[in-house]
Amino acid sequence: MDKILITGASGFVGSNLSSFFKNSNYRLEPLSLRNSDWKENIVPADVFVNLAGKAHDHKGEATEKDFFEANYELVKQLYNCFLNNNASLFIHISSIAALEEESAEGIISEEYIPNPKSHYGRSKRKAEEFLLGKMLPEGKKIVILRPTMIHGPGDKGNLKLLYKIINKGIPYPLGAFDNKRSFTGIDNLCFIIQKIIEKKDVIASGVYNVADDEPLSTLQIIKTIGRISHKKASVLKVPKFLINFFAKTGDVLKLPLNSKRLIKMTSSLIVSNADIKQAVAIEKFPLTAQDGLDKTIRSFIS
Repeated sequence: MDKILITGASGFVGSNLSSFFKNSNYRLEPLSLRNSDWKENIVPADVFVNLAGKAHDHKGEATEKDFFEANYELVKQLYNCFLNNNASLFIHISSIAALEEESAEGIISEEYIPNPKSHYGRSKRKAEEFLLGKMLPEGKKIVILRPTMIHGPGDKGNLKLLYKIINKGIPYPLGAFDNKRSFTGIDNLCFIIQKIIEKKDVIASGVYNVADDEPLSTLQIIKTIGRISHKKASVLKVPKFLINFFAKTGDVLKLPLNSKRLIKMTSSLIVSNADIKQAVAIEKFPLTAQDGLDKTIRSFIS
């Protein structure tokens, strides 16, 4: 039975991964990095899975230092522990934000020139550069995964916020924008992590993008919320020039709708998952993007 040392086990991804592996042949050993003496609690393992990090700053209080300490400095320390452990594989969960955070023309592959802009994206990219720049000892491998926005049961991010808005009967005003973005259902991410562990003897070290097989449009998400919650999902096609005007006004007055948020809500960001599927020898992910979305929305209701 492989022993997997997992950081961030109590978080959204970690709790879902723990449930996913509950009846498997893997033994998960959670490791909290919150305490200063966390290095003393590391046990011999076969695989390290690093899910720890800082992603959300809903109150706007986190500093650049906060992000770099959580997403970069701790990664360096954990990597050194990995070198001194029996583990042969280090799986690090990065983010597509290390490449791009707003929009892109065409489909983003692993060869896309990195363009992180936020403290979060830049700290994630810095950790990638550190790990990719290391000459690994024989018998050790590092796999970096860059998932797009992850959703699933327990998700408290943007999908949950959109669900609450639609559920209250508030019309969605951005219907004039036609966009598509790649998402990652939590079940598909857990499946990929399991496959990587299963193939740890043959998979190559490197960085891999992770996304569901099909992108989703915002309108598709809104219709799904309405269908599953049995609520009328009202969509307004407010002229784009008016929306852009309101967004620029929001930049000045510090309103919820500003230019940066508008770009994220209305632009397209499609990510290729071809490399990771080839690496683990699968043709498609277990759940379609639509099935994964349905499961997430249903979890908000229960």
